[in-house]
Amino acid sequence: MSIFFLIVGFVLLVLGGEFLVRSSVALSLKLNFSKLVIGMTVVSFATSVPELLVSLNAALSGAPAIAINNVVGSNIANIGLVLGITAIIGSIGVDTSFYRVHWPVMMVFSGMLYYFLWNDHQLSTVEGAVLFIGLIFFVVYLIQNQKTAIDSISDLEEVDDALVKVSGSKIGLWLLIGATALYFGSEWLLRGATEIALKVGVSEAVIGVTMIAIGTSIPELAASVMAAVKKEKAISLGNLIGSNIFNIGSVLGITSMIKTIPVTAPSILSRDIFWMLLFAVSIAVLALLPKRNQINQIKGFVLVVLYGVFIYIAFKG
Repeated sequence: MSIFFLIVGFVLLVLGGEFLVRSSVALSLKLNFSKLVIGMTVVSFATSVPELLVSLNAALSGAPAIAINNVVGSNIANIGLVLGITAIIGSIGVDTSFYRVHWPVMMVFSGMLYYFLWNDHQLSTVEGAVLFIGLIFFVVYLIQNQKTAIDSISDLEEVDDALVKVSGSKIGLWLLIGATALYFGSEWLLRGATEIALKVGVSEAVIGVTMIAIGTSIPELAASVMAAVKKEKAISLGNLIGSNIFNIGSVLGITSMIKTIPVTAPSILSRDIFWMLLFAVSIAVLALLPKRNQINQIKGFVLVVLYGVFIYIAFKG
């Protein structure tokens, strides 16, 4: 039965990712927003919903290790697995705004999370509020400055002009279908993955940073792969960076505002969060290597291999 939930969950998540990309592109054209901004707001928030539901439920049900490691593991998977696979499918261009705004903001949020957890071995209500308010400021900044976002990428992409004519009600319907499919897909895939992991006999922390994190990152994988196939590369990169920021700012921010999340698994501070920071730094390093400003197939392969090493160490440790 666990395999059944895995397969059905994956199918729903792929379909949800397709509807999410179509609706976000249509919305970006309708509102005349940069596709990079749409990818980092609408798509990122929708694909972060599974992490929010899992972390909140874990915190309220007395499994704080899953609540924290779900986000930490998901952020690792978004870069190592999702970005890696997406780049293998097709090279992803890295815009200058990535270095000026998006990557630094992701590093700031990642650094704040590490400090908050290291400082008192918990994520308190006040600390969660700081993360969430920071996210709000970031989103407002994106919307106010979206005109300055580099839209030249859009000119190089193949965009379905028919999406300009899509009605607002249809866009809303696509978003609803996508969000619903992502919700049930992540729930069922999460259930199947958890049952299999428990049978293997690993800890909650390992389950959270690996199986559950991969399960909740499937929406990002589906949305990014679909975007890459459709040549919507700005959304592919923006979705992943935005999702990592949303995971920390909204998922852990909102969850800890409702209930303080203690650090109960030593591996969170001694290993897992350093892997999250390593992968975050690796994007900028790889982007600066030849071919410069591009995450190509070779670099994508490096990310996937590095992610495989992380999974191996997590289970072995």
